[in-house]
Amino acid sequence: MPWLQRFCDGVSVPNRFARMASLIFAGLCGPSARLPRGAALASLILAARLFVCAADKSLETSAARPASGRPAAPVVSEEKANSVGFSMQGNPLDSTNIMRTFLARGVIRVVPEDGQTLVIRHEAIPGFMPQMTMEFNVRNTNEVRGFQAGDAIAFRVRANQQESWIEDLKRIGTNELTAPLAADPPSATLLHAAQLKPGDLLPDAELLTEDGRTIRFSDFAGQALAFTFIFTRCPMPDFCPRMNQNFSRARELLRNNPAAPAHWQFLSISFDPGFDKPGVLSGYAYSYRGKDAGGWLFAVAPTNVLDQIAPQLDFRFATSGASFFHNLRTVVIDSQRRIYRQFEGNKWTAEELAAALTEAALVKAPISPTASK
Repeated sequence: MPWLQRFCDGVSVPNRFARMASLIFAGLCGPSARLPRGAALASLILAARLFVCAADKSLETSAARPASGRPAAPVVSEEKANSVGFSMQGNPLDSTNIMRTFLARGVIRVVPEDGQTLVIRHEAIPGFMPQMTMEFNVRNTNEVRGFQAGDAIAFRVRANQQESWIEDLKRIGTNELTAPLAADPPSATLLHAAQLKPGDLLPDAELLTEDGRTIRFSDFAGQALAFTFIFTRCPMPDFCPRMNQNFSRARELLRNNPAAPAHWQFLSISFDPGFDKPGVLSGYAYSYRGKDAGGWLFAVAPTNVLDQIAPQLDFRFATSGASFFHNLRTVVIDSQRRIYRQFEGNKWTAEELAAALTEAALVKAPISPTASK
């Protein structure tokens, strides 16, 4: 109705709500209340229309005008509203599954032969992740053809709480990057092979737990232990969040299996000691396991510990300023602290982990020659 549009135009959102409230009051309690019910109902319908008008105007204004002094964040689309910082995870226990799209730019560092991933040193992606070097999944492998290490590209990141990939890759000039990207760590620090094999003893090392205690791997003697490496600012749903989701599911499987052994433990180890202090870890842990911390502990490894154990487990990890690079490595050790199995990447399942932990818990200590006499 033209007069209704004129009523809305030029009026701030709060004033529209005030007018709406006055109309409702007039319809129910004012003079119009003496009219037949139809007149009062008409007042309520009018108020509802004003509410819709005010909401539409508010959305148009917020979409068209970014916050003062700040450029609009490069979120291309968002299929449901979601308020998170440099993280897609929010609360992983939430049942919503939001697919979001972000514009990004960076420099290709590695082009794997299979074309299913790209390692990109990228700029900060507001609303999603800080500047990092990350290995992204490629949904359409044909898009990778013709690209090589050193190419500056623009691309889109698609991500929800279960998966992520990149698409719409376009080559750009380096002058189109907003700022020089921090250099990656030397390649030598990222490339090494696991030294420890199944049956080898895991070196003992100190960790700082989410509640501020100092623990060692040897504290878990007599238990089968599964541990993985994460950091709380990890935004990629198929990296650290998936490790935690798999741990959560595997813990549930073991608890619900009457035949499963009771002496097992999960341990999520952060490799970001500068940020992941005990308070940060405890809040992060709560988002995955709630109040029930039984059988699952979060801790952070000091830098010297990471330098000691990471190469032996083929955990490739390096930082340079705000830039991160890491692979995924999950390790199961038996009750004697010996390597039982190592899982690489993120293709393994919670069922496989629960089975490996069960088997590791049943491994008996070797009988020494003197004990057998």
